[in-house]
Amino acid sequence: MRGMGSRGIGLCLGAIVAAGPACGDDGSAPMGEEGSTGTAPATSTTTDAVDSTGSDDGGSETTGVPLPPPEPPSYFQWEKVELPGTVCGNGSQYKFFVNYSDRSDDVMMIFEPGGGCWDFESCSGKTDLGAANPDGISDDHLNGFLGVHTPLLNRDFPGNPVADWNFVFVPYCTGDVHTGRAVTVYSDPEGVEPDLEFHHVGHDNVVAMVDYLDWIFPQVPQMLVTGCSAGGAGATANYYFVRSGMNIEQGYLLADSGPIFPNSEFSAPLHDKINESWKVDTVLAEVPAFEMITDDFGLINQMLADQFPDDRLGFAFFRRDYNYSRYSYERFYEPTPTKEEIMAMWWDDTQKLMTQFDTRDNLSYYIPYWRAFNDSHCTIVGLTYAGTEIQEADMDIGLYLDHVLDDEVPLQSWLESVQPGEDEP
Repeated sequence: MRGMGSRGIGLCLGAIVAAGPACGDDGSAPMGEEGSTGTAPATSTTTDAVDSTGSDDGGSETTGVPLPPPEPPSYFQWEKVELPGTVCGNGSQYKFFVNYSDRSDDVMMIFEPGGGCWDFESCSGKTDLGAANPDGISDDHLNGFLGVHTPLLNRDFPGNPVADWNFVFVPYCTGDVHTGRAVTVYSDPEGVEPDLEFHHVGHDNVVAMVDYLDWIFPQVPQMLVTGCSAGGAGATANYYFVRSGMNIEQGYLLADSGPIFPNSEFSAPLHDKINESWKVDTVLAEVPAFEMITDDFGLINQMLADQFPDDRLGFAFFRRDYNYSRYSYERFYEPTPTKEEIMAMWWDDTQKLMTQFDTRDNLSYYIPYWRAFNDSHCTIVGLTYAGTEIQEADMDIGLYLDHVLDDEVPLQSWLESVQPGEDEP
């Protein structure tokens, strides 16, 4: 174990979970001394010595022995990692960040929120329903509020169950909820601006990152995969690849406020559109287990439950989430639906999701009613968990996460009843 010495609410929040950059510089975990590891994964094989001219003296051969992981460059500081071939939507270098702990070999992987895009207007930032970080990822990406946007990233937060774990932060700059494999060219419908080439390659970035992490963390006793909004959907969509790409003994998922609903008259238009733009079907075609979700992305929840029957898979969102629900429906119907029409679609899809989850013992949901903050979006986001309570059950999202991580009790689900007087039209 590395812990045993072997390797040793802000006005900005709405922008973070929708489309804007991080802001502020208040208390996030600092970057490392150099701010960057600057390294890519080493080759997974070793060879005997080759002389300085590069010629083989006849005694060298590939052994197939994996290289040992390097010593962490620091502990409890963010270290940047850049891998060759990984890019953001604008083609710039993709980056992710690791915060090492010398107290545990467990790992939390958290996917960044930030909307999504699938046409010229949204990918060029001309609509409020767009995608985060269109200009790429800076080296100080986590130095503002984003670095502490959830108590899960605060090692000093009372009762944080992952306070001693290693953290992996997965930035979001590809507009595809971390799932795409496409380079799509969007044309200005007004014919004024030049075509926009956008790299929806979130999936390929994640696969490269997982391969690197499998080298850095060769054995992970417990892995929590989480994120909110686009990060919640990304956590779900990539859980299979994380879980099967690393040596993980026990896996947990907390997908927050990014539900992937079963296809319905309401969700199908969004599913069809993102597949057209992001080419998610090319990813699905590579994994035999994904065959069942080819025609219905929303079956991914039960597919994951069946693939990893001993893992504990939790999902959380508000019944009155008026952020993610807008992405789900608003741009797909004419005339533009009202808030209450959107909420009716959301509740209909929520009931379909609960029905699906109730068929699997290792699927669970936590659905509070409403919070007077950020349009009831993202339960794990904020400096505390205030407003995420289901008072009739004496629960909040922090207690729900404790429940998901507790292997000793059967998974349960919670749905808050309608609260008269809250979020009235």
